[in-house]
Amino acid sequence: MTTGARQDSHLTQRGFAYRFDWGIDGLRRLAPLADVVVIVDVLRFTSAVSAAVESGALVLPYPWDRGGAAAYASEHGAVAAGLREHGSMSLSPTDLLTVSAGTRLVLPSPNGATLSFAARDLGARRVFAGCLRNATATARTTMRVAGPEGVIAVIASGERWDNADGPLRPALEDLLGAGAILAALDPSGAVTGTRCSPEAGAARASFLNARSRLFETLRDCASGRELIDRGWEDDVATSAALDVADVAAELIDGEYCASR
Repeated sequence: MTTGARQDSHLTQRGFAYRFDWGIDGLRRLAPLADVVVIVDVLRFTSAVSAAVESGALVLPYPWDRGGAAAYASEHGAVAAGLREHGSMSLSPTDLLTVSAGTRLVLPSPNGATLSFAARDLGARRVFAGCLRNATATARTTMRVAGPEGVIAVIASGERWDNADGPLRPALEDLLGAGAILAALDPSGAVTGTRCSPEAGAARASFLNARSRLFETLRDCASGRELIDRGWEDDVATSAALDVADVAAELIDGEYCASR
């Protein structure tokens, strides 16, 4: 890293079609420059969004720490998510696979939902929720939307629980989910050219390395162990399923729905 004043323009991965970064800072850097932004939060927000959209439901992302989710849901004719422990619709992608078509669900989360809610204000033109379940569908749709000369920014959410401005924990599952989308965007994996930035290429390579054992990797990573300790190994398995959804989830007028 160079010393002296930091040149933020060096962090935008300019010149590359497919770019990769982390969290709110990465979103802030890349969203204004991209034709399409893909938010990735595999355990569990974007997997939950994919599962809901697969079922014909709509998801309204909402910041975790803002408060007022119930009022927001009422204003938008939706239901506010609760806790899985209480039998409510929640961040569980397993449960949302069986949600009734047409359901409108306000779904807060500290990472993926918070980034989704902020994306348009940070300059994102079109926003998608990507995960392992819909990786190829997301890549296919975003390539069509962005066009042959377009820029696609894939943002791994990582984890921030205590403070939206606090340190970010890079989450392995989000690296792999982003890498799955980038691998579908750039199947050749050429080491030269202007498709994947080096950052995007590294995420892609991480996914390809883990592709044959995705469930085991998610089960054994920090986030997976946390969910399993809570009794939710089913959500880890649901989130680890690769390319089982053929529909991309796009944020349109504040709602994630099947991309049109």
